[in-house]
Amino acid sequence: MCHNADTSYTKPYRIRTRKIPIMLLPRCSGVLLHPTALPGPHGIGSIGADARAFVDFLATAGQHVWQMLPLGPTGLGDSPYNALSAFAGNPLLIDLPTLVAWGDLDPVDLEEEPPADGSVDFSAVHRFKESRLVRAAANFLARADRQRRDELARFCAAQSDWLDDYALFVALRNHFQGSSWQQWPAPLRLRDPATLAAWRDQLAGAIALEQYRQYCFFTQWAALKEYANQQGIRLFGDLPIFVALDSADVWTHQHLFRLDPEGHPTVVAGVPPDYFSATGQLWGNPLYCWQAHVADGFAWWRRRLQAELQRADLVRIDHFRGLESCWAIPAPATTAVNGQWDKSPGAELCRALLTVAPELPIVAEDLGVITPEVDDLRRAFGLPGMKILQFAFDSGPANPYLPHNYDNSCVVYTGTHDNATTRGWWESLTATQRARIGAYLGKRHPEIPWDLIRLAMASVAGLCIIPCQDLLGLGDAARFNRPGIGAGNWRWRLAPGQLTNDIAEQLRSLTETYNRCC
Repeated sequence: MCHNADTSYTKPYRIRTRKIPIMLLPRCSGVLLHPTALPGPHGIGSIGADARAFVDFLATAGQHVWQMLPLGPTGLGDSPYNALSAFAGNPLLIDLPTLVAWGDLDPVDLEEEPPADGSVDFSAVHRFKESRLVRAAANFLARADRQRRDELARFCAAQSDWLDDYALFVALRNHFQGSSWQQWPAPLRLRDPATLAAWRDQLAGAIALEQYRQYCFFTQWAALKEYANQQGIRLFGDLPIFVALDSADVWTHQHLFRLDPEGHPTVVAGVPPDYFSATGQLWGNPLYCWQAHVADGFAWWRRRLQAELQRADLVRIDHFRGLESCWAIPAPATTAVNGQWDKSPGAELCRALLTVAPELPIVAEDLGVITPEVDDLRRAFGLPGMKILQFAFDSGPANPYLPHNYDNSCVVYTGTHDNATTRGWWESLTATQRARIGAYLGKRHPEIPWDLIRLAMASVAGLCIIPCQDLLGLGDAARFNRPGIGAGNWRWRLAPGQLTNDIAEQLRSLTETYNRCC
């Protein structure tokens, strides 16, 4: 691991003359909705029938992209951006009726429901679904035929490079009552081989349970992806640039992160004060020891992208600017105000990723403090950036988020999961601000959010993504995330039947009008 406090990547480099053309996205559109927000039973969205019904809605509405947030198993706070693994899937998304169809659960197992108030109660959902998954694993061991046992064995063998350590990590974490790996006994924390082998034997049953859960997730996800692709829908995934400190990735690969000899971070990630927060955002993720990644040819990053592209057709790199420089905050800090920009080997990393996908199907989340160097890096590798209409009206006509300043190598949004809903945003504006927006739209009394949706659809951006809440015209009570606020996020859900045929027809009409039926 990196034991020195100052281990930022300092080797000078320059970006070579661009030879890779900007990835021209087929002119199309889609909807942003995380699977946890799907309607259906058992307290949380799943990747079964309700996910297929959403695919059907997208197809009826003329859409070709379903964008979602990261799919990993969530840790403290239930944030998709604070996952226990960069490779594993979230067991809470497993569809229980499918397990009944497989014979791993009995119908009576689903008769009880966790309490529901129209949003996700993560504590109740964890208790309900995890108990059913334990039961399903036991039934699998007792009932499964040779074919399914062989399928599980093949899955475990194919995913062993991450699954072996992840399953042990989860088993240990549960054994130590949820404590982070930095609090485990030193031989485990520092991965003494003999100690690891002994614990693998001791926790064999818990390890097998986690292997079964990942097998269920990936089997169901592959079926959903195939169904979506057959309907002409591409899945648009999300790859956070950083991983959680309390994750299997950091525990397994401590040398790839800036940690002290005891496994604690010396500096952590975040962003300085910005649009979202006057004191910045203190994320707490450990920063990378870039020298170690360079030394092994970015092997972990290449495996990570390869895994993500098995789940999705297109991937957003969250906080892309961190590939040029990371905001390094001293680990003891309580805000993100005091930090410094440490260089990252972004060009070298992107060149390594080209060995995984010669035409990188990546969208760069280039929001926040963006420098010419970040723009140069994005353009050098032909990566579309993002344009947010909610950011477009707080300055003059040169504002880069105004549609007349776009080219087609970008993705336009009314807002993202981090923004207020468009109706909530509109309701927060002054009369002067509303008048400025109305002037741009050519309407004295705009119909929000649909006039902003129309503006996004009409733009030259190659891809247009609309958050599902905006299609429904919902206020800020439906906001998915409030950056910098640790509690109460990620809970909003669709109600059954909320996406009506009328909404599908209205969206399809705009899609056809602006030639986005690719």
